[in-house]
Amino acid sequence: MRIFHELSRRSGIHGAPHPVRRTPYDKARLVAKHVTGLVTRTPFLGSYDALVVPHPRKPGGVEIYTDELRRVLGTEALILDSGINGTPLPGSRNLDFFTSAAGAVHKRTVDDRGIGAALRELTGVSVPVGALLAREVPKHLRLRALYRRLLRKHRITTVYVVVAYFHQHIVGAARDLGIRVVELQHGAISRFHLGYSYPGRPNVADQPDALWCFGPYWTDVADLPAGTSTSVVGASYLPTVAQKDPRLAVFLSQGTIGTELLHVAEAVGKEDPSLDVVFRLHPSERASDYTIPAGVRLSTEGSTLDLLASATYQVGVSTTALFEGMALGCRTAVANLPGHEYLERPISSGHAILMTEPNQLTSAPLCEAPETYYAPSTLPLRLAADQAE
Repeated sequence: MRIFHELSRRSGIHGAPHPVRRTPYDKARLVAKHVTGLVTRTPFLGSYDALVVPHPRKPGGVEIYTDELRRVLGTEALILDSGINGTPLPGSRNLDFFTSAAGAVHKRTVDDRGIGAALRELTGVSVPVGALLAREVPKHLRLRALYRRLLRKHRITTVYVVVAYFHQHIVGAARDLGIRVVELQHGAISRFHLGYSYPGRPNVADQPDALWCFGPYWTDVADLPAGTSTSVVGASYLPTVAQKDPRLAVFLSQGTIGTELLHVAEAVGKEDPSLDVVFRLHPSERASDYTIPAGVRLSTEGSTLDLLASATYQVGVSTTALFEGMALGCRTAVANLPGHEYLERPISSGHAILMTEPNQLTSAPLCEAPETYYAPSTLPLRLAADQAE
């Protein structure tokens, strides 16, 4: 995944998906938090049956993907929530000091066995594969050993994790010990997503035993690794649909294509000045990243989901929010920009249109089967069945 992000960024196809920006002061504060956390947030104390690894993003202070799971598990679960790229949940624990230290000492580069050269010949883009390997492999092995100690200490029976492909040291440690790993879906999945798509379903190391999905659409949209099963557990975090504003059109930005999407929003605003064209930033973006043109209104405050619940139209490229907006009754247009292939099945199903001209927005369709993407939550029942097996 890291190689893919470097390849797409260096080729100019995409920008950085979730840029992390720290000043020297931010870095000093982070070191101080790490040192303090060695004592105040150590996960080695107490006794737990399950480990929950939430998502670092918490709109309004709520981590929506594991919120219901954590309520059901209660005190049985150790919540391991990093504060490196976000604010950890109250009462959670972390190993941030060791996470940072594990990657601090490494060689500058290693022999990539020709992978970098082959990639450059295939794509015309140079990616420092040897440097990535030199940093990431030792870091993985060190953290994997540390997490084996943690899982053994608590005799954890199940690990629940969000974004498993960025926590493979945790998944690998659990698999080393024969502990069941369940990943909770956090975003859009497609056959183009390198975290989930393995054509032909080969055996792949350090993958979850199960992926719990928002709706049936996600269970077969990509070939998961062999050994990873799927279950539909629904979603409990979507708000109630509000009264729709017939002129509200929300453009859902992403760091990868934000500038290009803003041009589309400007064109739509010029095409139909009666529309209230809102450019909604991704949580990883900043207002200073953009110069907002006339006819477009920037949105950074409040909940994206609440905004979509009141919108009539939505436009994006590959963001998960497009699927959430379909479930919230938005008419959906997919901008013809790199990454629109993520929505190829909803487009072919008539749940969205591929917008190539600004005047197409008002003819965008409603999704007639939103439960395909976001079913009502059955997570407590799935959890009870899982624990009974």
